[in-house]
Amino acid sequence: MVLIGARTDEQRAGNLEAADLVLSADELARLEQVSRPNLLYPYWHRPMTASSRLSTADLTLLGPRLI
Repeated sequence: MVLIGARTDEQRAGNLEAADLVLSADELARLEQVSRPNLLYPYWHRPMTASSRLSTADLTLLGPRLI
């Protein structure tokens, strides 16, 4: 169930239209880049000290940040 917190018919219509929004790969990548939170220690430190020994789990977390 989805609850829509619209106060007016115009807000409700706009909220429902947003369900049909399709973003390009570039737009999704940009949103990911600007909304990604900073990593806490030790995660930001691992690529600097152990880049040749990163596990699959490390790469899942750090992969997008290593590009």
